[in-house]
Amino acid sequence: MKAPTRNRRPGFSRRAQYGLFLSYVVAVTGILVGLGLIVVAHVDPQGFGAIRGTAMDVTTPISSAGRGVVRGAGNVVDGVGAYFFAASRNAAMARELDADRRDLVRARILALENERLRRMLKLVDNRPASVAVARIVGSTGVSSRRFATLNAGSVQGVRPGQPVRSPEGLIGHVTDAGAFASRVLLITDNSSVVPVRLARGGAPALAAGRGDGGIEIRPLGAGGNPFNRGDIVLTSGTGGLYPPDVPVAVILRKEGDIAVAWPLANPSQLDYAVVEQPFAGLPPPVPAAPAPAKR
Repeated sequence: MKAPTRNRRPGFSRRAQYGLFLSYVVAVTGILVGLGLIVVAHVDPQGFGAIRGTAMDVTTPISSAGRGVVRGAGNVVDGVGAYFFAASRNAAMARELDADRRDLVRARILALENERLRRMLKLVDNRPASVAVARIVGSTGVSSRRFATLNAGSVQGVRPGQPVRSPEGLIGHVTDAGAFASRVLLITDNSSVVPVRLARGGAPALAAGRGDGGIEIRPLGAGGNPFNRGDIVLTSGTGGLYPPDVPVAVILRKEGDIAVAWPLANPSQLDYAVVEQPFAGLPPPVPAAPAPAKR
């Protein structure tokens, strides 16, 4: 008995013969259909157009379904990528949020600084008696004696006795002046006394420094303590040193017959101050001498 050969020709397998014959038939049919379409396209263009439209109608649903499958697969891939890269994207968004927050803070700081400078410019423009605008280069914050130092002196026209203020309110008055620097006694010093009045109603009072950063407000009129928490006191102009209607302090609380207030202008938080000429009201008119009687 002979062993079967390893290399068998297709003719020895009936299934292989049928498959080969079928492939020939399909190839010949495709060639004939193509030739027929070419002939129809040249002979009957309208008929070929109808055939092409029918083919499009048949293949369009298949193409649409295939496109949907491809799009769905792409969405799945995108979702998987978003899942795996979510942490890095969240970190990037957090960094961007931090940067935006810093930019917003800078913008607010610039807006506040511009507003403060506008108030300073308005203050200088509206007060022709201003002597100099000086930078506050130092102030005492822990001693009972409260002083501030300005980088302007006699060269700039600063003299002892001149009041000093800021857009926020009254600071004090000059006590010593050198050539290029001067010292200011703050209204919170325990030796400072400023004539003031209540903005609500105009009740007169005296603002005396407490030496601890606060101010003690003592009413001058009878009838009890007229101050309430949140009241603003202004300079009254009495005495001829400080000009009237300059903000001085805000009332924090009442203690018996007096009130404790906090200055509106804190030198430790200010950059610039305005030195002004002492305020003095116009002297009363001198009455005219009576005319001598005629004889």
